[in-house]
Amino acid sequence: MIFDEPTLHKLRQLTLTSSQVRAGMLKGERRSTKRGASIEFADYRNYSSGDDLRRLDWNVYARLERPFIKLLEEEEDLAVHILLDTSRSMDWGEGEQHKLTYAIRLSAALGVIALSKGDRLTISALNNGKVVRVFNPARGAQQIPRLLNFLENLSGSGYTDLVESLRRYGLESQRPGLAFLISDMLSPTGHLEGLKQMQGQGYELTLLHLLAPDELDPPLAGDLRLVDIETGKAQDVSLDAGLRDLYRQTLQRWQQDIQSECWKRGVKYLQLSTAEPWDKVVLYEMRKVHMVK
Repeated sequence: MIFDEPTLHKLRQLTLTSSQVRAGMLKGERRSTKRGASIEFADYRNYSSGDDLRRLDWNVYARLERPFIKLLEEEEDLAVHILLDTSRSMDWGEGEQHKLTYAIRLSAALGVIALSKGDRLTISALNNGKVVRVFNPARGAQQIPRLLNFLENLSGSGYTDLVESLRRYGLESQRPGLAFLISDMLSPTGHLEGLKQMQGQGYELTLLHLLAPDELDPPLAGDLRLVDIETGKAQDVSLDAGLRDLYRQTLQRWQQDIQSECWKRGVKYLQLSTAEPWDKVVLYEMRKVHMVK
């Protein structure tokens, strides 16, 4: 089981935040720019012939001797897309620090929040440059068990091509909305063109950049043969203190470059280590950067 009941209860109290106004398709728990038939008052307008007299505010009519119709807020659902990198590079780390396990828990947490608030949720597993498995668009808290079952059966395989995966998703998805990409970003083709494609299709993007502690600071030394987990290519290196310092500096620049690209394009970015408890990330870190409330 991914969550215990107390954690599930905490997640159900949260809401995903969206900075863009969108037109939903079904009633959910989000305020719309349209006026509908909920119980929350929004505004008044003048009465017009044919209006439902049950929406006439008789108290205002008694004071002003003019008929006004009450407008009420309509609540709509938000389309939420979670794109989960399930390539072999995500199959790394031990125990609670295993990257894919950690990413699955983040996906489950975001999915529970979305379903609990009536949002329309889609989760897609990405690898080999395409979408390989999909949790079909679902809505409502009754879908939570099915969501958790879907995520528990994911595994890491294949290679990473984020540009092609995101390009395809942006073109094929039926309804843009709030999109979370959860990945280690170890893609030889990069990622920027894929993000541009998604934004061009109207998605509001959040990037959760996930690395394991031994990727951030490798506990290695001496003469080594390093093997790429996805391609199988090998590289002989002599790892000393100087080379480890160079690695850390290069990694930091790479992370800063990704963060800078995201900020320039209005993409929310959160840099994560699997050493940090995942529930702290959702309940505190995401709140601080207004990803959830």
